[in-house]
Amino acid sequence: MRIKRILATTAALTCLAALPACKGDGQAAPPGASASSAAPAGAADEGALAEAQRYMRQFTGCEDLGTKPDDPRMPRGDFPKIGQWSVIEVGVCRDGGGQGDIAIAVPKDMKAFQAGYKQYVMDRISGGDGAYGLFSNVLVGKGFAAFPTSSKTAMALLRSDMRVLVCNPGGRVPEGYKREKPLVEGCGLTDFFAAEDGSGSPNFETPQDPAGGGEKLGQPKTGSLGLARAGSIAELRKLVGNSLDCEKHFSTDPEAVAIESIDYQPAVKGNALDWGITGRALCGQPAGAQRAVNLSWLDTVGDMKKLQTRAKAAQQADLKDDGKLKATVSMLLVGENIAVETNSPSARFGLYQLQFLYLNCVPGFSAPSGYRLEKAQVEGCVLTNYEPEHPVR
Repeated sequence: MRIKRILATTAALTCLAALPACKGDGQAAPPGASASSAAPAGAADEGALAEAQRYMRQFTGCEDLGTKPDDPRMPRGDFPKIGQWSVIEVGVCRDGGGQGDIAIAVPKDMKAFQAGYKQYVMDRISGGDGAYGLFSNVLVGKGFAAFPTSSKTAMALLRSDMRVLVCNPGGRVPEGYKREKPLVEGCGLTDFFAAEDGSGSPNFETPQDPAGGGEKLGQPKTGSLGLARAGSIAELRKLVGNSLDCEKHFSTDPEAVAIESIDYQPAVKGNALDWGITGRALCGQPAGAQRAVNLSWLDTVGDMKKLQTRAKAAQQADLKDDGKLKATVSMLLVGENIAVETNSPSARFGLYQLQFLYLNCVPGFSAPSGYRLEKAQVEGCVLTNYEPEHPVR
């Protein structure tokens, strides 16, 4: 939910569509490096790992370089083995100052490496992990890539010509950070390091946290980074078509809209007009011969303050039971003049990319760096794309 306008996310790292510098001859150089200084795509020198170590030690620690596959510091899982993504050498060193390790991969062909990483991200997204790669720790340098385990290490390395490679199309670079062209389409290179725990690069686009008490350096006190809007239910249905089950299963019939199930309950209860809602529709398959599937509700809103006031009261009543919101009750995501009610985390992830934000009225709530956090129209609530139970990874 890192993206201080990040995830909000505008889902727009489609705009990050650019990372390490790409030269006309197909050779890769780090941002800022000249074409003549770029190492040609080819077999790495025998001392490529040592050269990468020497380069990184100008900016942070990189001690005890090891190359053995059984080195316990060598990452597992999301790290290429020799032969993958054109990688011909791997190693790992320790950054004592950053209190973490740095895995190093030397590819024979940097473009093939970036293409391999992009395909890996796309495969993870297709497998249901839609947020994978938003918080990338893949830093591309001259002829090598580094995978730091510490945010402090990553940010130190970004003082160099190294850049973060981001290939999730939902990623985005805040104002004030670099956006540079990669060697593959659909990715981006940036000096913005997004960390889920808030320890990454500072993002000064997010408005002041209204529940945090006091100003936050560099953040405006008021305003919004932009919210979704639509002129009608039909426009809203089209807007959310890729996030919700609205294309084939959609109804504005009052009886159908009033349907709910034990698994899918709307945020809006009773007469929708009393909530400031002017139009309402149901997406998904209502219970019939089988159990209901993927129910969500679309709303056009004539009085957003009234809607948020009623939603706040409903959340507070829900919290009185056990201090938690019911998982089967839909969360209310709002735009400028529209709203969507859904209890599907994956659907909400897509809606955050469309500039919807969740109305959160839980006392003491705050969001880590990189997530959007804006003032709601009622006291005691905020608009955000951060969900503690379903953080973006």
